[in-house]
Amino acid sequence: MTPTPTPGGLRWTSLIGLGLRLKLAARRAKLADTTHWQQQSARLQAGVLRDNLAKAAGTEIGREHGFAKLASITRDDQLWDAYRAAVPLGDWYSIKDRVARMREQGEPDVLWPGLVGHFAQTSGTTAGDKFIPVSREMFKSNYNASLDIFAHLMNREVSPERLMGGRCLFLGGSSDLKANEHGVITGDLSGLVTPLIRWPLSAIYSPGPKIALLDDWPAKIEAMADLTLRQDIRFISGMPSWAHALMTRVVGLARERGSDAESILDIWPHLTVFVHGGVRYEPFRRRLGEVVTGSPEGDFAHRHELYPASEGFVAMQDEPNPGGAQAGLRLNVDLGNAFEFVPTELVRDDGSLADDAVSHHAGQVETGVRYCVVISSCAGLWRYNIGDVVEFDSVPDGLEHGDARAGTGPARLRIVGRHRHFINAFGENLIVEHIETAVAAAAAETGLETGEFTAAPVYPAHGTPAGLELVIELPADLPRDRLAALGSAFDVSLKAQNVDYATKRGEDLGMAPPTLTPVPPGAFHRWMAGRGKLGGQHKCPRCANHRDFVEGVAVSAGVRAELPETAQTR
Repeated sequence: MTPTPTPGGLRWTSLIGLGLRLKLAARRAKLADTTHWQQQSARLQAGVLRDNLAKAAGTEIGREHGFAKLASITRDDQLWDAYRAAVPLGDWYSIKDRVARMREQGEPDVLWPGLVGHFAQTSGTTAGDKFIPVSREMFKSNYNASLDIFAHLMNREVSPERLMGGRCLFLGGSSDLKANEHGVITGDLSGLVTPLIRWPLSAIYSPGPKIALLDDWPAKIEAMADLTLRQDIRFISGMPSWAHALMTRVVGLARERGSDAESILDIWPHLTVFVHGGVRYEPFRRRLGEVVTGSPEGDFAHRHELYPASEGFVAMQDEPNPGGAQAGLRLNVDLGNAFEFVPTELVRDDGSLADDAVSHHAGQVETGVRYCVVISSCAGLWRYNIGDVVEFDSVPDGLEHGDARAGTGPARLRIVGRHRHFINAFGENLIVEHIETAVAAAAAETGLETGEFTAAPVYPAHGTPAGLELVIELPADLPRDRLAALGSAFDVSLKAQNVDYATKRGEDLGMAPPTLTPVPPGAFHRWMAGRGKLGGQHKCPRCANHRDFVEGVAVSAGVRAELPETAQTR
């Protein structure tokens, strides 16, 4: 099946790529200079904080906490100390009343100067729907981050002329944008950005605003498959699960229409780049390899991982994946958002951070320590805990004043979980990274193609020993011996990663072997649809210290009749 040429032909549209190459020449050189980022990251972050404080000095929160005085502090170490002393750590609950005034009443100069005209609606698993301010400065920050994606790819010898010679496909969120009487618009972040795509990028953008703004995700996947089956897709950006769902449907649709296509590369032969983020890639590797190349050992020619958040663009990959392994993501230190990192050992039992919890800026973090991510954004979030837990693979030099320690490289980090998503019912201390790594290892060991999954503790009751349950999408009619092999490999990987879990599993005394509950492919998406959280940036929770998620999926999939009375919930 031959893709329909991009309007204007390869020669015309590749001019967009040439323009991008010229526009990003200086930025490419700077991004490639790892010594610069090792030496200057701490200084740049202090400068970003100072700029944001100065801009917001006249706002309500700025007057309350003396932002003007803080912004006048010239020594970086003194600035951070004074800022921490003046402004308490916060989260959604600490700002939701102010956000309501900004969003519902159109009140200006509250958290950020002027009227903030856009709010990104997110669905947290712990706080319900949240509305994150997106200022003009934040739109610019996100735009510059998107340019950095292409700059990094060019540094890896990916030709923008070839990419732009076809179509770039963006799998954004459902985007029902709503404007109130004050002109304030609320919607999914990707939906807020979609109307901003203008010519000439609109000439190569797929699936176009009409399909991108659909809310019904099954219908959206079908519409995208029908459209892109006839297009020359060369670049895809989206979450792995939805990329897999779309490409699987495209191949299926092609076969229904008489093609003998065995993989997506038979339909999109020029597909080169997959940009992804939000969830760990490894659990999806084999499934995506199968649909992309026809082999579970295959992969995209180039993958580029991001750490996007509605609160701000946190980090992105700046090196190739060595041997396909996950690479640390470089902290975005000069794109308008300042970051702090609070050791997770300072997290309260309810998952919140104490107001006086000690935080560290980019020049103070260490490798091997788990941190909660705190942002002071160019949209009015001040010392706001975004809920993610990270570890650093390398750290930059300390501040020019004060801490002068030498770092090991640019600030590169990995997302290892959510600070409210963990399992520690019996002292096993499991986090999202442990579960994801173990599922990926078990899938590789057994050769099984796994889908979405989530884990939770099994509480002892009525002769049932303490343990761990993994609800996971698996092929239908999987033989018991293969399911047992998957469970055993999952258990072995968890033991190898986590000494606390290994201790509790010693001779099956503290915890029994894991229980695997298979559900049909698509079960998680159906469960999420039932909760009104399907599509786009909605992510399946990988684990929890309660049983709400595992029971919800199991009941939705029909493998359990109803939620047991003994289920432990929040």
